[in-house]
Amino acid sequence: MVDVQRSGDTLRITMNRPAKRNALSYQHLVELLTAFQEAWESDATGIVLAAQGPVFSAGHDFADVAARDLEGVRDLLDLCTELMHTIQSVPQVVIARVHALATAAGCQLVASCDLAIAADTAGFALPGGKGGWFCHTPAVPVARSVGRKRLMELVLTGDPIDAATAAGWGLINRAVPAEDLDAAVDDLLARATRGSAASKALGKRTVYAQLDRPEAEAYDIALAIMAEASQTAAAKEGMAAFLEKRHPVWPE
Repeated sequence: MVDVQRSGDTLRITMNRPAKRNALSYQHLVELLTAFQEAWESDATGIVLAAQGPVFSAGHDFADVAARDLEGVRDLLDLCTELMHTIQSVPQVVIARVHALATAAGCQLVASCDLAIAADTAGFALPGGKGGWFCHTPAVPVARSVGRKRLMELVLTGDPIDAATAAGWGLINRAVPAEDLDAAVDDLLARATRGSAASKALGKRTVYAQLDRPEAEAYDIALAIMAEASQTAAAKEGMAAFLEKRHPVWPE
């Protein structure tokens, strides 16, 4: 079950399968994907991904996986990958509110969000290395956050790291006392959603397009889009407001 609530310009998408540790069954992935697709079409500027219960997300639901043949598991992983791509494709800023342990594909969810704040009681793990099913796909976005050696420690040992370590490694933006979690999420999201929503949506898409490309290719992508963006209504208003020393009035 996924709960979706709106408060001002922010949509809160909350995983609500506490008895199942918010495990990502096929049905739960469909619910999450639908929620993000519907958010994409809304005029919200920010999305908070949260969870209820003692665990943020335990990753894939092994009961679901064990019941599937090869093609069935491929379908499940394709759906999960589509969700991760959608989180990074929506025009809104997406921030993970991590109150507790996030493992395997649950850790993948956190790494796929644009931003993440965790309570100091949270933990993160890619535990497949301790078992019989390695965390191949969860490692993809985690690698792009923490670097090679730290990724290899996570996937080979399977041991969890605490929130402070996750912040130091770059998996999350910061760790805060549990009682400050909501305030820290709201503060970062408010700062990350300032300015033109249209400009920010294009910027987010461009950043993801050039990440992990060779530097010359990354510059080609960024340069072309930045030049084109200079002619948009948002860019013209932003520059005019700066030159005229006034507050901008965004056209969108």
